[in-house]
Amino acid sequence: MHVENIAEHLKAHGIKPSLQRIKIYEYLLGTYAHPTVDVIYKDLMSQIPTLSKTTVYNTLNLFVDNEVANVIIIEDHEARYDAVVEPHGHFKCKVCGKIEDFDIDLSKLELKNLGNIEITETHFYLRGICEECNKKMK
Repeated sequence: MHVENIAEHLKAHGIKPSLQRIKIYEYLLGTYAHPTVDVIYKDLMSQIPTLSKTTVYNTLNLFVDNEVANVIIIEDHEARYDAVVEPHGHFKCKVCGKIEDFDIDLSKLELKNLGNIEITETHFYLRGICEECNKKMK
């Protein structure tokens, strides 16, 4: 997505596009690594010397609140971020820590015995050993 398109996308979701917000969103769009606040801060501080870790944290929370990004909390102590907001799942390798996306067909998902509840969010997390680590172990 081009910078002008990012600014328009943020505006369409009620977010005032600043240089820092555009750069952080552009960074999220350019990676599938599901980065943490620390990773984003370290990678962008050379481009934006005035950037603070607090700004990154607050911007990501703003993105999540306005549904242009998702927070992924597979481990209690670690929040990661994803610009893909369409329904999908995440797999975390317990050996190398890499997180990968996987597709989910929600039309085939069958939930039972939930009673009269309203589901407002869904998160699909799987843990195991990724293909690369499996190969190294054999």
